[in-house]
Amino acid sequence: MKSYLEMTRAELLEEKAQTEQELEKIKALSLHLNLTRGKPSPLQLDLSMDMYDLISSKSVLRTQAGTDCRNYGSLDGIDEAKRLMAGFMGCEQEQVIVHGNASLSIMYDTIARSMTHGVAGGVPWCRLDKVKFLCPVPGYDRHFAITEFFGIEMINIPMHEDGPDMDFIEKLVSQDEAVKGIWCVPKYSNPQGITYSDETVRRFAALKPAASDFRIYWDNAYAVHDLYEDERDELLPILPECEKAGNPDMVYMFCSTSKVTFSGAGISAMGMSHANRERMLKQMSVQTIGHDKIKQWVHTRYLKDMDGVRAHMAKHAALIRPKFEAVDDILSREIAPRGIGTWIKPKGGYFICFHALEGCAKAIVAKAKEAGIELTAAGAPFPYGIDPKDSIIRIAPTFPDLEEMKQAAAVFACCVKSASLEKLLNN
Repeated sequence: MKSYLEMTRAELLEEKAQTEQELEKIKALSLHLNLTRGKPSPLQLDLSMDMYDLISSKSVLRTQAGTDCRNYGSLDGIDEAKRLMAGFMGCEQEQVIVHGNASLSIMYDTIARSMTHGVAGGVPWCRLDKVKFLCPVPGYDRHFAITEFFGIEMINIPMHEDGPDMDFIEKLVSQDEAVKGIWCVPKYSNPQGITYSDETVRRFAALKPAASDFRIYWDNAYAVHDLYEDERDELLPILPECEKAGNPDMVYMFCSTSKVTFSGAGISAMGMSHANRERMLKQMSVQTIGHDKIKQWVHTRYLKDMDGVRAHMAKHAALIRPKFEAVDDILSREIAPRGIGTWIKPKGGYFICFHALEGCAKAIVAKAKEAGIELTAAGAPFPYGIDPKDSIIRIAPTFPDLEEMKQAAAVFACCVKSASLEKLLNN
């Protein structure tokens, strides 16, 4: 198959006519498929339904230490839950605080407290003339929404195959006291599926920030979300590396069971140095007496330990892996030979990041919508919703069933061809 980039104008026009006919046939099907968010499918949620068989009116809801989970107390979570979540983050049980169902809420609260009360005795950010955050791009739109909400200036950091551009990060962090943090999804990054290399992790741990209140927001959302058990990526735990580098307080880690058990009814956690933890608990004690310990009790008895988590996640992988492979197969057949897009085949996570020809992403998303496929808005993986090259599209394959995903991928490929042909013909 000839690349579009090598075709004559006459050949492009002929290809365009065929593609437009294909699109019209698709529109006549009146499809309604939603690929906007990385949601578990109903079958994935069904995997955890037996978790609540562990609890009944006769259950003795006490921890191993004897704490009554029905009552007040345990601000930092029950011991069993701290131990479990420490396994997600690669830290010690004593460095963990267990929260509610969403790690995003912890991140929001952490930024909010920094704004109103500062970090580790520092000046509250709301009193500063300027607060800046570094944002590896493409990245997680909800991270960017938090910092934008608080009026924090966001700076794009390019992503490479081994993680963010560390040369750029080291320069900005060391020279600008207004830089207070960086968002990171270090394993199977959202949306590219990139895992930070050991060298990248060590360089993060060894940063020398101009601001004493600089923090790395290490959102390890996909810590256990491997698609291939025998080819899974391994992420070097950052907190021990920070301790070795003499920067134990520089990182806040986040994780949850949102895509392990129930997205709306899981548990989340934060991992950090002992000093950060003491400060965090002091602030939290004003906000709450403690989070849902019954939910923590049920989760720890169901998942048990990291071996149990991995066995459970293998069931998830068996359901979603064929969907990822279907997208890759269709793009490899329809897009790669035509030279009009690239993507990384991820080993885990929840997304496929498609790189279209520059200036085509918005057009592709619009065409897909007309054809009955809802995609995340072009630009969403960037601060302020602005993709400087208008080329990145996030594909979320998990929620539709396999046949729907195959259909959606075929429609997407057709829209990519159509938008690319228009772009090339108008040049």
